Amino acid sequence: MDCVNYYQSVYETVPISLILSFCAVTFAGISVLAYTILYLVAPRPIPPTKSEKEYRTVKQDKRTTAAQTLPCWYDTYTNEKAAASSNGKNTGARIPIEDPEVFVSLIVPAYNEEDRLHIMMSEAVDYLQSEYGSRKKSNGYTNGSANGSATKTTAGKANGHGTTNGHVANGSAVQSYAPAETGWEVIVVSDGSTDKTIDTALNYAKALDHPASSCIRVVHLSRNRGKGGAVAHGMRHARGKYAIFADADGASKFSDLGKLVSACQKCEDDQGRGVAIGSRAHLVGSKEVVERHWLRNFLMHCFHLLLKLLTPPRTAAIRDTQCGFKLFSREALPYIIPYMHSEGWIFDVEMLMLAEASEIPVAEVPVGWKEVKGSKLNVIWDSLGMAWSLAVLRAAWMVGVYKRD
Repeated sequence: MDCVNYYQSVYETVPISLILSFCAVTFAGISVLAYTILYLVAPRPIPPTKSEKEYRTVKQDKRTTAAQTLPCWYDTYTNEKAAASSNGKNTGARIPIEDPEVFVSLIVPAYNEEDRLHIMMSEAVDYLQSEYGSRKKSNGYTNGSANGSATKTTAGKANGHGTTNGHVANGSAVQSYAPAETGWEVIVVSDGSTDKTIDTALNYAKALDHPASSCIRVVHLSRNRGKGGAVAHGMRHARGKYAIFADADGASKFSDLGKLVSACQKCEDDQGRGVAIGSRAHLVGSKEVVERHWLRNFLMHCFHLLLKLLTPPRTAAIRDTQCGFKLFSREALPYIIPYMHSEGWIFDVEMLMLAEASEIPVAEVPVGWKEVKGSKLNVIWDSLGMAWSLAVLRAAWMVGVYKRD
């Protein structure tokens, strides 16, 4: 009773303004401390080294090339944006991205995938060559230059330097076609692999019986960054009108790429921005999912619940954010890739949140999928890590640790 009387007397004698000030200072201190901790734990991408911005490919004579510099729309874009900012221009204004050189770029993140990569590559290259290869004459993109680049020719269109956008392959001018539906490239990003992933990719290219060997480019990251870091790195160097990443295990049915391209084209806005993502949501209840370990299915449902609670509404409405089969129009890339921070498993969600923040249309497309042995995902620890990463990611964007221009 004496204690109650004591606190009552203190409350009556201390001015209410002092109590409110104490509460405000305490709240401000806790907020600053929380922001500081969040700033320290929020992930940031690792800048690429010079060697990581180079690639090797296979010439048509089956010889492996020396390291060559990767073309990089990202560097050009960021430099132009920095120049505009230094000149006092509005950096929020649209800065055009470099023109595409091929119709589709496939990014394959690979970490120690020597046992599975060739199966996925075989399915992907067969489809890309049959659908978008140089034998098809439509839309102005062709495969087959000596250095591995597919070339674009647009008759009569100036490139801003008084010449037309024509290239020479093997010493002869490339035939010009009308609007573009052909040309492809594969960028295999070895994410710090310690096995023979690089050799597997190059040997696969050498074994091809058509002149598309040089359309496969192999990049080596000196240290393991995580799947998100490898995907983002490849996307920065994509030359395609459309860029897609696909898992190296070949779990997704690659021939469904055509469905993604069609869905993306249908949903693109007036700036040509669009995203189409493969979805396995239609497989819930199927044999492939039912026969998985109960713990994996339980954690999957928990993760989906967490997504609905922590992500903005349009991202939360997506039924499958984690399928490793996502396609982006070239015009969408500058609104997503420069602002990515997560290099781990949760990077897919950040991509979708960035698309939503920029009001880029996203189409979710059912695709074929199968369970493939050899996954490097630790079901328990990686699931906990994804939950933590999602919470940090969402908080960092909400309180301003991460910012857009």
